[in-house]
Amino acid sequence: MIIMKTMEEIEKMRAAGQILAECHRQIAGMIQPGITTWEIDEFAEKFILSQGATPEQKGYHGYPYATCASVNDVICHGFPKKEPLKDGDIVTIDMVVNLNGWLADSAWSYGVGNISAEAQKLLDTTKESLFKGIEQAVAGNRVGDVAHAIQTYAESNGFSVVRDFIGHGIGSEMHEKPDVPSYGPAGKGPRLKEGMVFTIEPMLNTGSYRTKVDADGWTARTIDGGLSAQYEHTLAITPQGTIILTQL
Repeated sequence: MIIMKTMEEIEKMRAAGQILAECHRQIAGMIQPGITTWEIDEFAEKFILSQGATPEQKGYHGYPYATCASVNDVICHGFPKKEPLKDGDIVTIDMVVNLNGWLADSAWSYGVGNISAEAQKLLDTTKESLFKGIEQAVAGNRVGDVAHAIQTYAESNGFSVVRDFIGHGIGSEMHEKPDVPSYGPAGKGPRLKEGMVFTIEPMLNTGSYRTKVDADGWTARTIDGGLSAQYEHTLAITPQGTIILTQL
């Protein structure tokens, strides 16, 4: 069942989203060779707590950190580490903020120092594919219209779209209905209606879309060692149009 949100509830989620967006903005200024994702995770947790919110991912099904930090071939759910980031790496920081019981979820990918042309194209295409999906996220369209727009743009630029991890409804729980894949045919899936709040989160790979999970049970990697990137926003369908809740 899709849980519809009132405008009052959406505003509460937007308040959480503003904290998350500001945290990403500050992290962007920290990304450079030599910093560790452990330091980034510590910063994010302290920042979120300083705003009167909590990092929802910490403790979620036993996950031990405030952020997911996914480097190079890690698609998602990577553990923060004390190994310094190197010139040429790419890293995705994903986090969920809980403010007074209402959640916002957003991931952003960053280049570290001087990255390759392929890595830059991957980041640019993944980010643009997110906004191609958001353009279709309007009342009256279907979830499949969002998915198809993402997949078409990604594949036209030579990248594959991860199937195993998808967007989702969100509210007072991290994962609600509807499922929001980043691939599939247009015109299929639930119809988008006012009051729906969900994430769109394309994950694009330079090689195969297939994945494998490390022995830790969390860290998901590309099956062939290719690079992966992810951009994610939480958005709400409202009478005033579609609002991105995790954007400053």
